Amino acid sequence: MSDVMAAEHVEVAEQGAEDNPAIFLHMVERHYRQGEETLHILRDVELAVWPGQSVALVAPSGAGKSTLLHLAGLLEHPDHGEVYIQGQATATLPDSERTRIRRTEIGFVYQFHHLLPEFSALENVMLPQMVRGLSKREARARASELLAYLGLGDRLIHRPAELSGGEQQRVAIARAVANAPRVLLADEPTGNLDPHTADHVFATLSALVKASGLAAIVATHNMDLAARMDRRVTIREGKVEELD
Repeated sequence: MSDVMAAEHVEVAEQGAEDNPAIFLHMVERHYRQGEETLHILRDVELAVWPGQSVALVAPSGAGKSTLLHLAGLLEHPDHGEVYIQGQATATLPDSERTRIRRTEIGFVYQFHHLLPEFSALENVMLPQMVRGLSKREARARASELLAYLGLGDRLIHRPAELSGGEQQRVAIARAVANAPRVLLADEPTGNLDPHTADHVFATLSALVKASGLAAIVATHNMDLAARMDRRVTIREGKVEELD
């Protein structure tokens, strides 16, 4: 990673040195009404992730993984508790401020890449930066650098349909971190890939997390990949538990 990209994350590294989590879910609860019943999905969840740390979220379908990621990504409001991003409480912020934090501090990677098919790989990574206010020239330079770092320097002008599944997902990762977020949330990012491609994409993602000082929560069913992350957690009866 270049000096320019590294410099953008100096503050993150300093915060990590001070032992401050980039994201902290404190006593978080989430429940839904189903008829006359209340379904308690998450109960008193405690989860802190520090800069440069990757956490695998491993749990059966229906346990609440996606709900936890939605809460961590400020896509949903907790029914109780607090979600801190860079030490800032977010649960009672107005939607406009939550949206701003989501755009600037949080990156998302999904099982399906959701790239815009009419745009090239380069343009897909440029767009979120331009939405944030960067000039076209600045966005192009950073997008080119990110894609090259992820091994796609010779695929910049290719559209998603011209890329392999692994290449598409690496473009999605570049797009997720284009605005230098502090937190990366990934929901089964290698779920649609063959084992060899999944391993390559995961290795790329892990290297990016370490190099940029991101705090990453990755929901996955792949225990081999989960074993290579810094920590592993699961959800049991609505609560987050650390795994060995």
